[in-house]
Amino acid sequence: MMTDDEIHDVEIRLLLEGIHQVYGYDFRDYAEASIRRRLSHWLAESPYANFSEAQAHLLRERPLFEALLAGITVNVTEMFRDPLFFKAVREQVVPFLKTYPFVKIWHAGCATGEEAYSMAILLHEEGLAGRYRMYATDINESVLQHAAEGVLSIGDMQRFTRNYQKSGGKRSFADYYTARYDRAILAAELRKDIVFAPHNLAVDAEFGEMHVVLCRNVMIYFKAALKERCLRLFDDSLLPGGFLCLGMKENLERRMPSERYTEIAPGTRIYRKHYDRTA
Repeated sequence: MMTDDEIHDVEIRLLLEGIHQVYGYDFRDYAEASIRRRLSHWLAESPYANFSEAQAHLLRERPLFEALLAGITVNVTEMFRDPLFFKAVREQVVPFLKTYPFVKIWHAGCATGEEAYSMAILLHEEGLAGRYRMYATDINESVLQHAAEGVLSIGDMQRFTRNYQKSGGKRSFADYYTARYDRAILAAELRKDIVFAPHNLAVDAEFGEMHVVLCRNVMIYFKAALKERCLRLFDDSLLPGGFLCLGMKENLERRMPSERYTEIAPGTRIYRKHYDRTA
């Protein structure tokens, strides 16, 4: 006879399989502890006694599934998160980007867009305005809609300002937004070169011929097989000489295609793709 915890785990596996078949979202290769914790939190806040009871509703009621999706996907982000990372991009990546007439950037797992807008600010300050297109993608379409609006909480701006200054910002951070009551509306010039679009790292194809791919603090929630899929996806998307940017808790060590990349400086988690396999 199975224990309650074992039955609980079976229900989660069946639910994830059902979600994949009905909605096309594949969470089966997410880290088990992480996905179990988030689903259990959702269940505790729901009117259902268990996942077996909830599953019939989740697979037939799209709005209910959307609410669950918001709980599964991680949307923790902020402007100029990890300021030293952005400082390294400014000082060690941008000089190479300036050598191209036009630059294409893929920001995978952009959540509500704060880091994508941070990159836009950096590129504008470095004279690349109008010379780049950034594709900011996420699995969650509701957070993408929020990201595209470019509206933040005014209460966060003091912390974001400190991050910006530590990252080597060259202007007053207040130049990039307009304060309206409890909201901060980001400048339209930052939004015009960003395309927000849905993309599922577990099942969708690569973005071709990118100069920079950023996927920061996303793969820490994936099992090894899904991490490998993502890295191959990024590798297929990057041009030779392009840059792969990961989160501070992520790295390429002992992972394919690590042999084709070199970290530009220790601890930056910014890797440059070799021009050929022997470089």
